[in-house]
Amino acid sequence: MTRVLVVEDDDRIAETLAAGLGRSGFLVERERDGEAGWYRGDSEDFDAIVLDLGLPQIDGLTVLKRWRQAGLMTPVLILTARVQWEERVEGIEAGADDYVVKPFHVMEIAARLRALVRRVNGHATSLIAFGPYRLNLRTMEVTNDGLPIDLSPQEFKLVSYLVQNRGKVLSQLQITEHIYNQDFERDSNVVEVLVARVRKRLAPDIIKTRRGFGYTLGDGY
Repeated sequence: MTRVLVVEDDDRIAETLAAGLGRSGFLVERERDGEAGWYRGDSEDFDAIVLDLGLPQIDGLTVLKRWRQAGLMTPVLILTARVQWEERVEGIEAGADDYVVKPFHVMEIAARLRALVRRVNGHATSLIAFGPYRLNLRTMEVTNDGLPIDLSPQEFKLVSYLVQNRGKVLSQLQITEHIYNQDFERDSNVVEVLVARVRKRLAPDIIKTRRGFGYTLGDGY
């Protein structure tokens, strides 16, 4: 059974999630504040985490940053009442794997959690070489001459997606759906921001922009 931690201070929402996810085959455990949620997520093994941003004691974004800084790679789905794309970018850059705005239907949460868990369980264990770099799909790590490069979960997903689709041009929509599993506005610059960050961390020519079409892995990689 898929074990899910729900960190939500609103009793009504938490009870709705617990009941709906339970009927969908999830084992749900709940914490009401950021401090307790951070501790449970950091000290126990969960298949996925549903995290509200507006938590007492420690806000959800800070909790998420602490988990990622500690190396916790458990998939995290954020719940929030915030709708501005800038706040979505902030959450995703902090390490969120998916993002759902309230109000929501619990069956959508269940479907998104299944997709996140499938994506994690489906990682291959092989190493992939591209230029001077090595991509490890099991450890979610990129190295250069054996030295690890500090990438966020989303940066790694972008590099991995491009490397595994070498020679193909991937549209912004394809990248968004693969990395974020979320329907962002078409005029959002979330992908552009992520591409710029990867170029800065790896190499300026690591990702080639095909204007009007999308992105592809750079020549020679």
